[in-house]
Amino acid sequence: MIKIAEKSRAEYFRERRESRKSFNVLLDKEKAEAFEKKLEELKKSKAQWLNEKIDEELNK
Repeated sequence: MIKIAEKSRAEYFRERRESRKSFNVLLDKEKAEAFEKKLEELKKSKAQWLNEKIDEELNK
């Protein structure tokens, strides 16, 4: 975890919102749980997996 001085906390989150974007979807519960189990086996986070898939699609 990154230590942030209280004075710069607002600035940190302002910059973070400018450089990042949220991506949310609703999935069938069983499908989502199976996907999470698969990611656990691969030792990847959802963000890591999604970033790899997006890179693959963009580099086609």
